[in-house]
Amino acid sequence: MPEDATQAKTSDLDKVAINVASHKTLLLILKENPDIAEIMQNSNNDVEALVGVKAWAVKLLENSKTALQYYHDQTKARNNILALSWQDYGVIRILDYIENAGREFEDQNLHGEIAVTNPIKMLWLAVKHGTGGAKQFFFEDLLQLLRQATGRKENKLPSKERVLEWMSRWPDGLDPRIVVLRNENKERIINKIIDRIDGGDVTSSRYKFKQDIGCAEKYKLVNTWWEDYRFHLGFAVRSPDALNDMLGLSLDPDTMKQLKRAEKEGIPFFINPYYLSLLHVRVPYFAVGADMAIRDYVIYSQKLIDEFGRIVAWEKEDVVEPGKPNAAGWLLPTHKNVHRRYPEVAILIPDTVGRACGGLCQSCQRMYDFQSGHLNFDLTKLEPKKSWRDKLKQIMEYYENDSQLRDILITGGDALMSSDDSLEEVLDAIYEMAKRKRESNKTKGNGEKYAEIIRVRLGTRLPVYLPQRITKKLLEVLKRFKIKASDAGVKQFIVQTHFISPMEITPEAKAGISRLMDAGWTVTNQHVLTTSASRHGHTARLRQVLCDIGVLPYYTFTVKGFMENQHNFATNARAVQEQVEEKFVGRIPEKYYEEIRDLSQRTEVMLEKINEIRRDGGLPFLATDRNILNLPGLGKSMSFKVIGITRYGRRILEFDHDATRNHSPVVNEIGKIIVIESKSISEYLIHLEELGEDVSEYESIWGYSMGTTEPRMPMYEYPGYDFKITSEFTNLEI
Repeated sequence: MPEDATQAKTSDLDKVAINVASHKTLLLILKENPDIAEIMQNSNNDVEALVGVKAWAVKLLENSKTALQYYHDQTKARNNILALSWQDYGVIRILDYIENAGREFEDQNLHGEIAVTNPIKMLWLAVKHGTGGAKQFFFEDLLQLLRQATGRKENKLPSKERVLEWMSRWPDGLDPRIVVLRNENKERIINKIIDRIDGGDVTSSRYKFKQDIGCAEKYKLVNTWWEDYRFHLGFAVRSPDALNDMLGLSLDPDTMKQLKRAEKEGIPFFINPYYLSLLHVRVPYFAVGADMAIRDYVIYSQKLIDEFGRIVAWEKEDVVEPGKPNAAGWLLPTHKNVHRRYPEVAILIPDTVGRACGGLCQSCQRMYDFQSGHLNFDLTKLEPKKSWRDKLKQIMEYYENDSQLRDILITGGDALMSSDDSLEEVLDAIYEMAKRKRESNKTKGNGEKYAEIIRVRLGTRLPVYLPQRITKKLLEVLKRFKIKASDAGVKQFIVQTHFISPMEITPEAKAGISRLMDAGWTVTNQHVLTTSASRHGHTARLRQVLCDIGVLPYYTFTVKGFMENQHNFATNARAVQEQVEEKFVGRIPEKYYEEIRDLSQRTEVMLEKINEIRRDGGLPFLATDRNILNLPGLGKSMSFKVIGITRYGRRILEFDHDATRNHSPVVNEIGKIIVIESKSISEYLIHLEELGEDVSEYESIWGYSMGTTEPRMPMYEYPGYDFKITSEFTNLEI
């Protein structure tokens, strides 16, 4: 957009009158802050207002040496940030607002429209002229900020007992009462499937009834099929009407209208019968709202439907032109099969059925690829073509000749959607490549050797979506690979899964996890902090039940994406609030760090060791995860500060990269990353209230305007080499 057009548009917005609700909040701001009211009234223009507020804010910092030092040198040392007081956070945010006044940003939530941050100007316009176009959510955020900065509002952290009470609100899928409900659901769904087969709605050469078979025999047969993962894929729900039918016609008309519009817009539906059985139809008194995190993954929101077809890639390195380096500077062998941000890690997406999933999560980071059709649920069409073997060979040559690569994450889609044979073909190729790479290093001198492959991961949600997939044959594939690859230097074998709710941890999921661990693979979890999953105690309870079954929490992600994910987006302030005010009850004392350093390589004692540390340390869970956001630039981080706010009250965050890990050298040129959130704090709290939460329990959320990335737990560090690797980067073009 030309600069003059931007200025004209901003000028037009400056003339827009604020509404009645905004006026009422503004009057409260002025009543509580007479100094600010005087500055606004006595300023002839917004520049004078900025100068006046800055002098007022700096005076507030005079009694805090730590805050003054932080403000002037803007150091990002973790200890310096943690030493700031609650009031300091507020005053520094006001000063950062002033320092960044007038800055313009492309707001991808609004398809690239220019957002200008100038909150003091918007306040001045509102006071002097009743204009500025700022919405009520903007003024609510400003009201809370001034209460924090003036010290009128302090933050009292909850006790451990309070957090445990929050956790107790959430049942899990192992609760016998929940198991009974799921069995009821299973029975209903089986009967619906029988009706679909009898009615000819679904035909299958594998799953069909013989003539003259009775109802009881049909039920018994389908109940047997239920243990076969292929049955669930074949009978997955692919339309709103089928979904509602399976849920006993329990979806309300407005939801159905919404889902039918989603179908019309081309958003795929794919929910397998097992996962559908986890959704409540008969809602129990002891678990009201407990399945909302699951529902919010399968019931598409209006915002997603509105945006589908216009979704842009969140991660810049996901958009690659063949033959050109990605945003991180990496040259890739194929632009659809390999994703890469960090020097040590490469993501592998095979051209197999692994490009599909066991279901489509509404807030999936790959929704951009489902929109384009690259990822889809046409399972028969996703079978590997002859060209895949040539491409796989090319990818392995790329890995073999990379100087820094040591960690391969096979994902998709979903790694375990690939057939056993397809998966074994990929794993065997990795084994042969790792062996060749290790052999080649014998001819290189110390300091010239390439990093060898020491970690292999499978990214999959099937232990959650479809635990029946964890078959004897799959486990044999995984065991064979571990034995061979260990001889080639691979030390860490990890299944990285994706539980989002304790209600997903069922007896079937628990048994599947146990079998994976028996096969020698560590299971870690990446949790997404959706709005419904961010309710007090929910994530802490999930960590607890994960530890109960031997799964280590790995990441707790802020929802990424733009306006398409607004419904599920919980603000980064909530992520920091959860980190500080809830996760602390599971913080592991440093005296246990050495004990857990090699835990990921000792799956035979994993569960025993987790329980031992929890018992000795009095910990409800082991907080081995880090709360982070996958940046729309490079890497993951929770090191940020709020530097601005839009007229709608949506915060503008400036992120630093995670200083605890290696990055592509390109990171030095990229600098800070700007994220404009898709939801204001007010909108987030309104959503929580709609979910039945007491929002007064979340009051401190307004004050979390800075974050810092937590240290990585020792068991997630790469094992060291007994040689020095080269400092040279290959496959990189800056």
